[in-house]
Amino acid sequence: MNIDPRTIKELLQLQMLNKMDSILGGSSAGSEANKSDFSDLFNNILGQAAGGKSTLDGTLQKSVGKASLKPLSMNAAFSFSTPNRLNSELNRSMRASELDPLIVDASRRNGVEPSLVKAVIHAESSFNSQAVSKAGAKGLMQLMDETGQGLGVTNPFDPTQNVRGGTKYLSSLLQKYKGNEGVALAAYNAGSGRMARLGITNDNELMEKMHLLPKETQDYVSKVLRLQREYQA
Repeated sequence: MNIDPRTIKELLQLQMLNKMDSILGGSSAGSEANKSDFSDLFNNILGQAAGGKSTLDGTLQKSVGKASLKPLSMNAAFSFSTPNRLNSELNRSMRASELDPLIVDASRRNGVEPSLVKAVIHAESSFNSQAVSKAGAKGLMQLMDETGQGLGVTNPFDPTQNVRGGTKYLSSLLQKYKGNEGVALAAYNAGSGRMARLGITNDNELMEKMHLLPKETQDYVSKVLRLQREYQA
């Protein structure tokens, strides 16, 4: 049976639209309608190959219109993949879920909110246990070697050791600054010595002197607190 390659391309495009609709959370009714269109198109192709009249273009145009997507390139048609951003979010979500039991355990051991620990891991490494910063910080919670060794961490790339050590360190900062999360996070990023030099001991002083901190630290504190609220929701 001979089928025009352009027809195969269009069939694959429609099949990918169905997949994207499912991945992106399309409605059940819309998904079923697209599946129906795909079946119609497939049967139409078979009929066309047998000498019947084709309604291919109309079926494809209807389905593409529903998804509000532009026609895909030939390369995309033969190598389907979700958008990079969606792939990243899905992978991050899976990694985060896998770490939940470890985060809860470390949080319980050290008296820290799990949502805060999770937010720190997200901001520090995006849940990548093999992450290494330019400064040499390693693992999920980006521990420097000296800090990690002081916390009993012998392998910073081991998720259990890293999260327990990092959470213990975060707990010590929260105790040092009497529960002021903003200052504890600023110290986690920029060091307690910088907080001392600037005379920052609580969140009110942090807000007053935030402009004196490196831009990286300002962004870091804001990002972690935002992520914490999201993980609490």
